[in-house]
Amino acid sequence: MKDEKKFLSTQELRMPKMGESITEGTIINWLISEGDSFDEGDIILEVATDKVDNEVPAPASGILVKKLFKAKDVVPVGEVLAILEVSEMSSNSKPKSRKDVTLSAVEVSSKKELKQIKKVKSVQFSSTSKSFSTSNSNTFFSPLIISIAKEQHISFEELARIPATGHDGRLKKSDVFKYIEDGRPYKFAQPVTQDPTAYRIPQLTFEKGKGKIVEMDRMRQMIADHMVYSKHTSPHVTAYVEADMTNIVNWRNANKAAFQEKYGERLTFTPLFVEAVAKAVKDFPNINASVDGNNIIVKEDINIGMATALPSGNLIVPVVKNADTKDLKTLAENVNELARKARENKLSGDDIKGSTFTISNVGTFGSVMGTPIINQPEVAILALGIIKKRPEVIETEKGDEIAIRSMMYLSLSFDHRVVDGFLGGSFVRRVADYFEQFDIDRKI
Repeated sequence: MKDEKKFLSTQELRMPKMGESITEGTIINWLISEGDSFDEGDIILEVATDKVDNEVPAPASGILVKKLFKAKDVVPVGEVLAILEVSEMSSNSKPKSRKDVTLSAVEVSSKKELKQIKKVKSVQFSSTSKSFSTSNSNTFFSPLIISIAKEQHISFEELARIPATGHDGRLKKSDVFKYIEDGRPYKFAQPVTQDPTAYRIPQLTFEKGKGKIVEMDRMRQMIADHMVYSKHTSPHVTAYVEADMTNIVNWRNANKAAFQEKYGERLTFTPLFVEAVAKAVKDFPNINASVDGNNIIVKEDINIGMATALPSGNLIVPVVKNADTKDLKTLAENVNELARKARENKLSGDDIKGSTFTISNVGTFGSVMGTPIINQPEVAILALGIIKKRPEVIETEKGDEIAIRSMMYLSLSFDHRVVDGFLGGSFVRRVADYFEQFDIDRKI
């Protein structure tokens, strides 16, 4: 048999194509260091997208000469990741093309993923306590894991508790799905402490009582998950102010009939609220934000979500897009149309997407004030209480006098990770100022 000679040739390792709509991937980690040798099929690095995690295999045996990107870099599909020196045969075998390398990366990854889904660490549960002792040392989560967590309303704190089976303690998709199948046992778990004097939450058994069993529908389950996720994710702080609404109430009462006759739209308080909030957001743009890991994303658009009750009693948040660019007539049209769709269960997906700041008119139900839960991933939500007539001390040219005024409480819940008391308090005060300074002579 004729001996086959091996020789080294330089080859580029490129970011593989991992789906029709995927244009880039994030390097999770390198498994081969510069100067190290590898065999054909060895995994050189792990790559993640928001849809799938992939392991990129070696196209042939060789040496990794140079890495062109480091862990956590985002790299476009087709970009050169590293320079390799690979062994090639001088006989009938021929070098693999870049297309072959790309295909093999996806094929090998898919096969390995199926094996890894079955290979999950067993989790040890205590029969007497829901405390946990498992924690991931690797707190870098791939875009795919983050995407799954958002869909399932799993906080980063809860993710860190899930037993990981990936390289260097990395959490894999199969780990998360296995955890969900097991009923999310660490959802409300408290850390185990070695200090015997430390306070522990008692494991209490409550008598739930007897009565009619009403199963939560899918929307109610989603709302419940969303609310719990928000409270676990954001440290909520609430600031309160009181606003004198007399001018705006008197103006609306005097103009609502003419407004409907002129524009064919009912003039409720909601478009006036949206208008004032949009102005205040422009004054304090950092309230119009969301949190992405260690980054704060200050949104360019001002889209005001309106917490709305459906006929079923469930809650939904239709959105007035670009509220700061619209006049009162257009705002009234948008608000009335969204309210009508909500009543008739005809809201589309686009109607409830893109909110950057949310208001909740709890006064509609007679509530004096509320402490709303933040609509994730936003960083603040404003509750507007009932408008109620009360005797108030006001300053006049004659001095202090007692007069009947229409008063309303405003309460702003904000995410204290990124919104401090000064910003939160200043913002809600500015909204109240716009209400109190409303022009009683404004033309419709």
